[in-house]
Amino acid sequence: MFHRKKKAETLLEQNGNLSLSSIIRQRKTKIGLAIAIIFILIAIFAPLIAPNDPTLVDVTVKLQNPSFKYPFGTDQLGRCVFSRIVFGSRYSLFYSFTVLAITLIIGLPIGMVSGYVGGKWDTAIMRVIDIFLAMPSFIIVLAIAGSFGTSGKNLILAMSMSYWANYARVSRALTLKIKGESYFQALKAGGLSHTRIIFKHVLRNIMPSIIALATVEIGTIILAIAGFSFIGLGVKPPTPEWGIMLSESRPFIQTFPQLMMYPGLTIMLIVFGVNILGEGVQDGLSKK
Repeated sequence: MFHRKKKAETLLEQNGNLSLSSIIRQRKTKIGLAIAIIFILIAIFAPLIAPNDPTLVDVTVKLQNPSFKYPFGTDQLGRCVFSRIVFGSRYSLFYSFTVLAITLIIGLPIGMVSGYVGGKWDTAIMRVIDIFLAMPSFIIVLAIAGSFGTSGKNLILAMSMSYWANYARVSRALTLKIKGESYFQALKAGGLSHTRIIFKHVLRNIMPSIIALATVEIGTIILAIAGFSFIGLGVKPPTPEWGIMLSESRPFIQTFPQLMMYPGLTIMLIVFGVNILGEGVQDGLSKK
């Protein structure tokens, strides 16, 4: 029994290592990862990169063209656009990764346990998941904003409530697929506990697919956060957040279009990076 258990665990480890090596070798993965790392470093070292205070108002220098002091010029209140974009990466990435982390923490265990246990518990959990999947994220954000007010914390709460069910559904489907594999049956026959099978072996085996989904979803989350802030349901001004910058620049789209161009291009670049990273992960999995 001991040798059979070790053989099954070794097979599962080799399968996971093969997936990871195939993913990393993809050119799209390298490009997307490089873009993502650059934005993460910008967010971490924002105080060192930004030349000015992103919230400092000085109407005497409003709507200035790019210069050495203001690399992207200034907005309608004289604030440095470049500094606001740099600090905006902190808010956008923090909110996005927080939403993603919460949805994974909630969705993965529920989905794996549901698929592993099966039966009536699986049916009951799936009905709850279906209810959450049927509710549009806009309605959830609107309900929470109306009840508790608009803020970054409430936006994170609302989006987490909207996104966790999708990961639960996907992880359940992947768990059901794994249950039919020979190595899974060997693990159960080897005497491993249910907890160890679920949270060590099943989790490790489904993670490549979950990572592929998450890298695509993070771009959607970034766009959603910017969109909700744009319409006033997210972060409050004067927070230097990209969606707020787009919203505040609307009156100047014809007279000073670069106010909208800079945050728009920034959002496009980060979403492009994480999307191409997701494509690289998916390509690596398909060549496994």
